Amino acid sequence: MIFSSFFQRFRPSRFLSSYLRPLCLASFTTLLASCSLTEIDHSNDFENNGRDVTALKRDSLYLKESLPPGLPYPDESFQSGLAQQIAYLNRIKEKDYLLKNTQTSVADLKLVAQEIDQWLNNPAQQPQLVAHQIAGQDQRGNVQITGYYVPILPVRHQPDDTYRYPLYRKPTLRDAEGKYPSREAIDFENALAGQGLEIAYTADLVDNFFLHVQGSGVVEYEDGERKLLSWGGVNGHPYRSLGKELIERGEIDRADISAQSIRQWLLEHPERKREILSTNPSYLFFSEGPQHPVGAANVPLTPLYSAAVDPSVIPLGAILLAQVPKLDTYGNLIGHEFRLLLAQDKGGAIKGPGHIDWYQGIGEEAHFHAGQLKHFGKVWLLLPKNPTPQILIAQ
Repeated sequence: MIFSSFFQRFRPSRFLSSYLRPLCLASFTTLLASCSLTEIDHSNDFENNGRDVTALKRDSLYLKESLPPGLPYPDESFQSGLAQQIAYLNRIKEKDYLLKNTQTSVADLKLVAQEIDQWLNNPAQQPQLVAHQIAGQDQRGNVQITGYYVPILPVRHQPDDTYRYPLYRKPTLRDAEGKYPSREAIDFENALAGQGLEIAYTADLVDNFFLHVQGSGVVEYEDGERKLLSWGGVNGHPYRSLGKELIERGEIDRADISAQSIRQWLLEHPERKREILSTNPSYLFFSEGPQHPVGAANVPLTPLYSAAVDPSVIPLGAILLAQVPKLDTYGNLIGHEFRLLLAQDKGGAIKGPGHIDWYQGIGEEAHFHAGQLKHFGKVWLLLPKNPTPQILIAQ
């Protein structure tokens, strides 16, 4: 069982036992194959993807369970991220969130943060929390956990023969539907040229694309100056995964898909760059922000503890217990480990209960780890055992 290390390390009560039972004993191999093919997107159906097909299927989005008696103790960087989380919760207005079969509030999220903070200062004091498991992509609790990072990208202030691909601020003009031009129109038809929106120029349109996917990045100019470019809005067009597109076209096997393999494919097929990049019409604009990468909650991101979520499923400001993939140097799954995560960001590709994005940090090492992550784990939304009275249904 993929939960075995959790039982050995934390000695939890039987809070997970209800859905760890096999689905059935007869024709089990056939059943697993059927589950694998029909319950998740086929682009994620690769060998050793970390998915637990033995968990019972359910209809509810959240499955309420007792908190285990042991939580994974984080390092000091988590405490800094938690302080930012508390500052965010103190800054926003009080409201309630209606989350399908459960509900919570800003006040509840504050209670969770306070319980975790008190536990960090006194580990013998068990947090008074309840774990609500997210249904995942397959209604069996399996959530795909991908990674993102902040790249460091060489740029120029002015274009030249090499550095000629602009990174843009958000324009003011849009069409009658409230949308801005598509990726193809912006990158290949110069739809934004002449509006003074250029922040910097890069040497590779593919670098721009991956910077859009990451949502922020550090740029380094020719004089050594560095600036952080943060999320500055999107063009309103739907997001389409390049990896999924290449899998469906038979260009890359689903087991081999990663940021690195997509980059390599684009490098080897320059004549098809426009065709493939344009299949994702979504386009991200940047703003020159603070010195440290920030997420949608407008707080600095903490490497290996911040996560991007769909706020309609997991409110920003929530704390999660997550079973995250452990990979070897080749990107192969070798197990899972449990971590506390901070819901501090969101992204165009993070929709529904089946996907979160785990922040890996800044630079090439973070890039390497983020590019390998595409496996399944499990996620629990932590809520107080004694919630506050509800006031207003807001979401």
